[in-house]
Amino acid sequence: MSTTTPAVHGLRTGGQRYKISVIDGPNVSNLARRNKRMYGPHVSAEALGRFAKDWGDRLGVDVERFLSNHEGDILEYIHESGDRVDGYIVNPAGLTTTSDMVPFALYDTGKPVIEVHFANIKAAASTARGPVYGPRESTFTPFVAGQFMGMREYSYAGALLSLVLALDDDTFLGAASE
Repeated sequence: MSTTTPAVHGLRTGGQRYKISVIDGPNVSNLARRNKRMYGPHVSAEALGRFAKDWGDRLGVDVERFLSNHEGDILEYIHESGDRVDGYIVNPAGLTTTSDMVPFALYDTGKPVIEVHFANIKAAASTARGPVYGPRESTFTPFVAGQFMGMREYSYAGALLSLVLALDDDTFLGAASE
C-alpha cells in the first residue's frame, strides 16, 4: 500500500485542524492473514494505521487510531476520547452484527461517526467485493452519519475526506441548520 499520496489542496472550505479518531475492532489486527480477495494482498493493521494517518495529514487533520479485539477496551476508549476528538471513523469488524454497546457509546459522544468496512457487507458472497460469509446487517448503521464499504483500505480515505468536509460545512451536520 502506497503512502505517497500527494497533498490535497483546495478541497476544504475550512482550515481547522480536527482530531479524528479511527477505531478498528476485532479481527483487524489479523488483517494481513485474512482472505486476500476481501482484504487485499498487502494490507496489515500497521500499514492501515499509517495509511489513515498519512491521508489525515494530507487533509490537514490529526488522526488518532485505536485498535482492539476487545469490546470493553473500545468502550473505555470512546468514553475517554469523546471530549478531545471531533469525529469518529469506526470499522466495527467482528462487532458489526453483535454490538449494541459500542454504537450507543459512539452516539452518546454527540460526535459524527462514519462506519467503514473493507468488504461491501450488503453484497452477496458471490460478488467481487462481497464478504465470504454473505450479506450482513450492521447494528452500527442506525447511529452513523454515513458509511463507506467495499473499497478495502480506500473506504478509510473516503470516510476521512467526507467527515472532514462535513465538519468544515457548518450546515451539513445540523450545527447551523436550525
